[in-house]
Amino acid sequence: MFAGKHFFLSVFLLLCTVMMPITASAAYYNTYTTVATLDNANGANAAEGFAVGSTYVYSVKVNSDETKADIYRTKMSDGTTTLMTNGDTGTTYATYLGHANDVVLSTLDGEFYMFVVTMNAGSMSLVKLKYVGTTYYKVGNYTIQYNGADKSMSGVKITSKDASNIYFLFKSGRTYYRGTLPLTSNSGTINVTDGFYLNIEDAKVNGSTISNITSYAGQGFGYDNDTLYVPFTYQNISIVLVYHNISTATGTIYADDNLSFRVTSSTYPDLFEIESVGIDGTNGYLWFNCNRRTDPSDTAHDAVAYFNGFTAP
Repeated sequence: MFAGKHFFLSVFLLLCTVMMPITASAAYYNTYTTVATLDNANGANAAEGFAVGSTYVYSVKVNSDETKADIYRTKMSDGTTTLMTNGDTGTTYATYLGHANDVVLSTLDGEFYMFVVTMNAGSMSLVKLKYVGTTYYKVGNYTIQYNGADKSMSGVKITSKDASNIYFLFKSGRTYYRGTLPLTSNSGTINVTDGFYLNIEDAKVNGSTISNITSYAGQGFGYDNDTLYVPFTYQNISIVLVYHNISTATGTIYADDNLSFRVTSSTYPDLFEIESVGIDGTNGYLWFNCNRRTDPSDTAHDAVAYFNGFTAP
């Protein structure tokens, strides 16, 4: 009888161990380092699109009516930031980038390009820029279509390239689409197909779901090593959810419960809005640009930063 009690106690403890969530491996990041602040040249006071290169990160800011967009280049090693020049006009802004909500970089035949989603439907839904140092030139624009109808997109990244094509991942809201563009094409239509849909309601940040997560606004996104890093913002709180195995993803996909990021800012109580994110290939840091406000009239603190302690696998 005594031995039987020990047997049942051992089984009970084993079942409890199996049923309890394992949280020791969970990784949570909630502090960051500001590397540079972005000014408001040409009246452009809202940070939007963002992309990470090997040495520099690139941020776009737009003005209130989206008629001017500034592009800033920030050196990751020391924060040196330069307002880039529009080589077509000699000004320091572009008039055709719309909301410029997300950016992706690409190297083609040794030359450097940016693709920018404008959040407009029609022939200017995606814009291609060539850049040389701190000067850029408009070299292309494209119509994005889904099921034969023009479609606006709020996010863009490149998942791969081959000898003939560039393979894009676009997003609108929480729905992601796949599209292909001939490698050297500077115009035309990108016919996108269904990709997948993000579940956010069940996503855990530091081990817990967020009750009002559907009130969080989605922004751009980052892509690295078959993984999405997706920021969402509510007032002065920004989170980043992580989704894996993107190359084979279909239907509804779910966030990694054991890897999450959050900034809850008392310094900027009116707004802390991460716009987009990206992994740098040298250190593996998760970089982001953000809008930061102490009050509704404060637009002087928009920044480029990275999360402390995180290194991408």
